[in-house]
Amino acid sequence: MVEIRFHGRGGQGAVTSAEILALAVIEEGRYAQAFPAFGAERRGAPVLAFTRISDEPIKIRIGIYEPDIVIVLDPTLLRSVPVFSGLKENGIAVINSKKSPEELKAELNYDGNLVTVDATSIAMEELGVPITNVVMLGALLKAKPELAKMEYVEKFIAERFPKIAEKEVRAFRRAYEEARS
Repeated sequence: MVEIRFHGRGGQGAVTSAEILALAVIEEGRYAQAFPAFGAERRGAPVLAFTRISDEPIKIRIGIYEPDIVIVLDPTLLRSVPVFSGLKENGIAVINSKKSPEELKAELNYDGNLVTVDATSIAMEELGVPITNVVMLGALLKAKPELAKMEYVEKFIAERFPKIAEKEVRAFRRAYEEARS
């Protein structure tokens, strides 16, 4: 089983990302679940969302405290939320940052697996808004391509955002191409 924890801010689409990924995996015939951690969230407040992926039925329904992968949609969270908390020893952090993985590792004093992508710039250029959820899915699949097939992720991106499907899929693909490890 692969457990993924999304860190974002209210309104950035962390919950949507978790759901799109789970739907793509289920479409492949595997098992997945996605769910948010609800509290007193409001637009702009830190939020969590989770996705589990498995080849076997998933019987647990609790938050993910020791993720295999952490995704950070908003780089300002790096200074205010313990995003690496519980990340497994060989885990992967996928972070929205203009900085290279080497620069960010030095700045954060982090020596684990790290993938960066300038998701905010891609979102602004492709979508005209700084909503990075779909963009970060592209970087995630670059970091761990066996999680889900790109065509299924693209299918559910298009279904979720039918009026701007072409732009969203283009942003997703750009992040896949531009992610750095």
